[in-house]
Amino acid sequence: MTQNARVAALYDIHANLPALEAVLEDVRKAGVDRIVIGGDVLPGPMPRETIATLLALDVPVRFVQGNGDREVLERMHGVESKTLPEQVREVITWTAEQLDSGHEQVLAAWQKSVRSRVSEIGDVLFCHATPRNDTEIFTRCTPEERLAPIFSGLGVEIVVCGHTHMQFDRAIGSVRVVNAGSVGMPFGRPGAYWLLLGPDVQLRRTDFDLTAAAARVRATRYPQAEDFAANNIQQPPTEEEVLGAWSGAELR
Repeated sequence: MTQNARVAALYDIHANLPALEAVLEDVRKAGVDRIVIGGDVLPGPMPRETIATLLALDVPVRFVQGNGDREVLERMHGVESKTLPEQVREVITWTAEQLDSGHEQVLAAWQKSVRSRVSEIGDVLFCHATPRNDTEIFTRCTPEERLAPIFSGLGVEIVVCGHTHMQFDRAIGSVRVVNAGSVGMPFGRPGAYWLLLGPDVQLRRTDFDLTAAAARVRATRYPQAEDFAANNIQQPPTEEEVLGAWSGAELR
């Protein structure tokens, strides 16, 4: 487990290249020693370009595989999910069709979780949704008693997660659990959300040109480009709207 002075955690990019490019500018200014990509690089409107940008970074990068990445990889293997909604299956299939065997090898190499020691913080576990799987939903409102068994006995001071696209910083038992938010599909105020670790924990948000980013997405052949541009970049759902919609889907 390597020691790092500063680590940037970028989650849920969803192939939103303009948002990623803006965040990477701030990451470079922060002088990080390592970047952890916390899953769900895919699916999204610019998959090839997003993967290429991440692989070309000039600082060490570690990747966690999210459920979206896993579903795209499975589709590349000829397996189509029977449980996902049709609109989600559509973008997973389109994303898989944009990629080749080289991308397949890249996605398959990503880990389910990553551990790292961060200076002045301690041992950190990076996972996509929870330490036990990549799809469980919990938020800042989920009662601690439901989460305590999942986050006990991990041997770390901090767990960094994503998946729900909303930042929070809370304690679950003796573990500090931080959601990095979403670079590419945030819920809440428009922008690109990420996390900086070391020497403290900083929830970050990067502004970028929303109009220009939406135009770039609309210029792609992504099957849901208009919806993505309007409802994920220019005017995302509010946290209150999402928390209300998910009230029956959280861990119980």
